Amino acid sequence: MTPLIRPFVATDTAACLALFESNMPDFFLPSERVDFEAYLLDPGAYWVAEQNGALVACGGVWQDPSRPERPAGLAWGMVRRDLHRSGLGSLLLRHRLDALRDMGKSECWIDTSQHSAPFFVHHGFQETNRTPDGYGDGMDEVVMVKKLDVGQGQEEGQGHTTAL
Repeated sequence: MTPLIRPFVATDTAACLALFESNMPDFFLPSERVDFEAYLLDPGAYWVAEQNGALVACGGVWQDPSRPERPAGLAWGMVRRDLHRSGLGSLLLRHRLDALRDMGKSECWIDTSQHSAPFFVHHGFQETNRTPDGYGDGMDEVVMVKKLDVGQGQEEGQGHTTAL
């Protein structure tokens, strides 16, 4: 069955926390769970992906016009651990990049770890900074950016849809 991407609702919180926990400790540190749970209280533009009746991925975008050097980017994206490399992460990333384009953004920033950075490099992001152990012991903080072609259509030729 094709995944459905839809806006996050408060009743998705427990399932999103389960996704987070499935990615500990390799992709998220246990200490970050409190921050993610607090974020879910008012996540702004945040989506979930459902497949076969189960929530299998989530992720959002942020905007901050007060930071012209980094005005928009990706927030708290994740795929259930046993579904890594299934295409769900790429699908959700395209959806989020399209949303930023629709908001008129010309670039997308992300703070991620050395474990997820290769995924973003594969999708055209470039590393701008790396802080060893920036998130904690053994978890580097990697800052990355991708230029968005706002006037040129959607990511990799895909239309912006919510039912994929």
